[in-house]
Amino acid sequence: MVGSLRFAAAAAFSMLLTACASSPDGATYTTYASPSTSPSPPIPVTWDRGTQVETPDRPMQCVPYARAHSGIDLHGDAGSWWDLAAGRYARSSDPQLGSVLVLTGYAGPHRGHVAVVSAIDSPRQIRIDHANWLNDGKVYRNDPVVDVSPDNDWSEVRVWDERDQVLGVRTYLVRGFIGPASEDDSARVASRD
Repeated sequence: MVGSLRFAAAAAFSMLLTACASSPDGATYTTYASPSTSPSPPIPVTWDRGTQVETPDRPMQCVPYARAHSGIDLHGDAGSWWDLAAGRYARSSDPQLGSVLVLTGYAGPHRGHVAVVSAIDSPRQIRIDHANWLNDGKVYRNDPVVDVSPDNDWSEVRVWDERDQVLGVRTYLVRGFIGPASEDDSARVASRD
């Protein structure tokens, strides 16, 4: 009985938060990370809806997009980038402009996703540029990402869902941030393109 009451209370709270996530005029608003994955009190997240979606001539994948826009010259599946970067690029648990965010478990336990950090809005909110996020081959620029980890350590994030205009409900595990690349690294990648 107590468990079902807790579930009902959590569901009602989630519905209230969902209502906060939409704004009829498209203006700046505040939403909150999920209470089940957040420390108490909830994490306030404020931004304007700034995601820009581009449809390239050919569908784009996250790996070539991140390589071309970060200067991080790694190849192979996104899930392997963290290990491949060891000894070649700086790896950190903190985002930096131009670094590559490496997610794990994106579409299964061995799949990953990579994105380039384009802005740092606050200690718990960044924006990224990335491709094929919704398995659609599109490019998403200025896409908000929120740290929802209980220890405020960027180990768990949620990503803005541009289709539904809400903070995504799924929590993604973060391997870390690679780079940013040095000017020499960026020049080496640019000369190959």
